[in-house]
This record gives sequence, structure tokens and C-alpha cells, in this order.
Amino acid sequence: MQSPDSLVVILATGGTIAGRASSRTDTVGYEAGAIGVEALIADVPELAAHRLEAETVASIDSKDMDFATWQRLALRVAAHLVRPEVHGVVVTHGTDTLEETAWFLQRVLAPAKPVVLTAAMRPATAVSADGPAHLLDAVRLAQASGVRGVSLMFAGAAWHPLGLRKVHTLQGNAFAASDCGPIARVEGGVLRVFRDWPSGAPLGLRCIASDPAAWPAVEIVLNHAGADGRLVDAAVAAGVRGLVVAGTGHGSLSQRLQAAVDRARAAGVAVRRASRCAFGPVLPAPAEPAGEAAGELSAVQARVELLLSLLARA
Repeated sequence: MQSPDSLVVILATGGTIAGRASSRTDTVGYEAGAIGVEALIADVPELAAHRLEAETVASIDSKDMDFATWQRLALRVAAHLVRPEVHGVVVTHGTDTLEETAWFLQRVLAPAKPVVLTAAMRPATAVSADGPAHLLDAVRLAQASGVRGVSLMFAGAAWHPLGLRKVHTLQGNAFAASDCGPIARVEGGVLRVFRDWPSGAPLGLRCIASDPAAWPAVEIVLNHAGADGRLVDAAVAAGVRGLVVAGTGHGSLSQRLQAAVDRARAAGVAVRRASRCAFGPVLPAPAEPAGEAAGELSAVQARVELLLSLLARA
């Protein structure tokens, strides 16, 4: 791994990793984003040996993540990455919408330097806090040679943003990604790499330069027993510009929901078809318009992809 002299910038957005509870045994009834990033760093004495800068972008529970915060975060990440002395960026984040933010940053920036998101399932005040170890691992990963792109460092594993999913509500090993396993693991301070780091062409900051309040509305509708398409029709009537349908199994839709989706498409609404299943890709169907199948993206990541596609066309 790289020398700890390599400069890493930590950008804080809040989340459980910065959470505070009234009791050290309370791991669910806490205030997310209540502890400043400087205090988080100070709580990990091992970080004193690393060259760091820290900045607060937001102090929110990630369930409240919004377009304006995404825009601000992407701008700050990009501003630090262009500095020649910066080797990588770490973003502290809540777990709830982390998979969306990770894909958003990868698609907009596709950075040649490492951008490592990390988080926690237990607040910083918990006797069993997992955030300190995750933060230390994330900094080490951001300083490592050969690392590029956006990834998640969590519970000793580095995950690709494509198909990343939060898979448990409470357990510490809360993330997984598609069928391929983690990119790498940090074990005993040694980085073991199994897959290629994320790459690709960035959409660029110009794609997200407009006022976030004017970004197109993109909604998600779930297929289920009795799904009749009324929510799709209501979304179209409300002016939605994009629609992600989380189908059953391999993205299948009931006949009535399919009919509503067809009406939406005919009205000019952009459509993506994902799955409500935890894992597995959604492949193109023979009669489906090109680009509608979500592939390995989860429904919420497909929404990010569709949002960025609409922004890029504007």
C-alpha cells in the first residue's frame, strides 16, 4: 500500500458514522450526523500517522440525501481531485442511500484517483462502534497504489459501485454487490485485490450544473400482486420525466402495469426496467426499446442512471 504521507481529503456528509446516542448501548435510537469530522478523525489515533485534510459538505441522515447535496459533493470531490498533491478522497456517508451516491459520483466523475466512500451501522458513541475501523481502512485504501474510481470500503471489503446494495437493516456486514464479490479486502493492513477498479468515461460536471430544483422528476414503481398501473398514470399526470419499474423476477411486469408503462412511454416518459430481487441482472427483452433494461443496477441506481441520462440530454 502507499505511504501514509500521501494526502487524503476526508469529506463528511453525516450519517450513522457520525451519529450520537444518549447511551453507549443504543445502536438504533441515535441522531445521525451529529459529530463533526474532526472528532471522528481524533477518535482514531492511528490516523495521526496519515496526512489528512477534512471538510464538512453536509451533516445529514442519508435518508434525507437530495440533489443539491449530490451536486455540492460532486463539486467538492472534483475540486480536490484536481489538486496534484491529493492522492485520494474519502467520503463519510450514511448507509441508507450510499449505493445511490456511489453510482452518482462514479458516473459523473469516473475519477482516475480513488474516491472511497465509507459508513457505519452503529453510531460513533456506541461501545461497539464500527466507524473507526471503516474510516481507517478507507484512508488506507485512498492512499494505496493502483486504486482508481469510486468504491465503498466497509467491514474490510472494497465494493464496486455497480450493483452495490445495502442488504441488511441492522447487521454490521450490511453491503454486497451483484454476483462478483468485492473488488478487494484489507486484511492485516494488506490490500488483496481480486477485480479491476471502476473505470469509464465521466459524464462531467456540466451534466449536473443546472439548478437541482429543476432536475427532472424520476420515480420508481414496484410490480407486485395486483399491480394495476394507477401509480404510473398518476406519475405521468404529475409531470414525471423518467420512470423506473422494479419488476418481479427478471424485471417482469403484470399485464396492467405493462400497459401503463407503455402509455407512459408513448407520452414521452423515459423508462428503465429493473428488478425488485436483491441480486441478478435484468437483461434486454426481445421487443424492448434499446437501453431500457437496467443490467446489474438496482432499481435505485437505475433511477440515478436515468436521471443523469435526462440531464445529459438537456
